[in-house]
Amino acid sequence: MRRIYESSAIRRDDDDPGAPNEIERETKLQALRSVPSSTLSDLLVPHGLRHRFVSVDVTTPDTEYEVGESIPFTVTMRNRVPFPVSLTTASPVLWTWNVDGDVEASAVPLRDPPDEAGHFEFDRGEYKRFQKRWNQMFRVTDTDWEPAAPGEYTIGASVNTPDSVAKGLADETTVHIVR
Repeated sequence: MRRIYESSAIRRDDDDPGAPNEIERETKLQALRSVPSSTLSDLLVPHGLRHRFVSVDVTTPDTEYEVGESIPFTVTMRNRVPFPVSLTTASPVLWTWNVDGDVEASAVPLRDPPDEAGHFEFDRGEYKRFQKRWNQMFRVTDTDWEPAAPGEYTIGASVNTPDSVAKGLADETTVHIVR
């Protein structure tokens, strides 16, 4: 390859249309600039309407599970409109799941998030799917876990906003634990 360049077999000539050339541009190319979806949502969509565009759905493969069997569930969140939507959350923790009202099946607080708002961003028409498992155990202290007795339990999920149930940003499903 080096011989080709040294032999003048390739010549560069700006006047000859058949010869390779190097064009010097007067202006440098710039990357396409875009507006972040949260900014676009903040500018165009009123805060009071944003929650109407996002739906939350909780599903399990079955409704009955044996004692001790892990229960998988899927949380699906969807932006139903053809433009980006950003929801303001109470903390950087964007969403939570619970079993019978106990966050992450724990009577003990698992984390202490900062008191700063977060932003849960959805692109236009975007689906967000989260898969979790509940191992049929309830955390009663920092180190102790208690198994769930046979019966009916509600698994729920919600976006971490004030009044998420009233705003339609929460859903739940019921499972039965049998012997």
